Amino acid sequence: MIDKIDIKIIKIIQENIPVSIDPFAEISEIIGIPEDEVIQRIKRMKEKGVIRRFGAVLRHQKAGLTANGMIVWDVPDEKAEEVGKIFAQFREVSHCYERPRQKHWNYNIFTMVHGKSKEECKKIAEKLAKAADIHKYDILFSTKEFKKSSMKYFTE
Repeated sequence: MIDKIDIKIIKIIQENIPVSIDPFAEISEIIGIPEDEVIQRIKRMKEKGVIRRFGAVLRHQKAGLTANGMIVWDVPDEKAEEVGKIFAQFREVSHCYERPRQKHWNYNIFTMVHGKSKEECKKIAEKLAKAADIHKYDILFSTKEFKKSSMKYFTE
């Protein structure tokens, strides 16, 4: 299913890919294969489920976004999917999840937003609430980050 070249690609892309105008060309130079082959191999591994997702992580603190707010929403169950799709369209939302309601916790939609201040996060919440016509929510602000890392495969 995967070969030694695929493993080399996985080892590189599970870390920070090169910050450049053409990161796949840099990866191809490291591995010693053409850039289009690197891209095709990544696409193939994604299609076959070897790679579940390929995305970028914004280090929001380095970008000046020092406030994090998990907005928890009480959305009628029959509207959860529709509302989730509305929230997910906003660039300010980095994560959007539906989760089961719990005893003493009646929230079912969760959106993570980042801003330069708590006030900015509150304004984003107001904008989302207006767009989806959902007004039962609360914001949980992060106070400390303990860990932020991804899984690593094929490590020595």
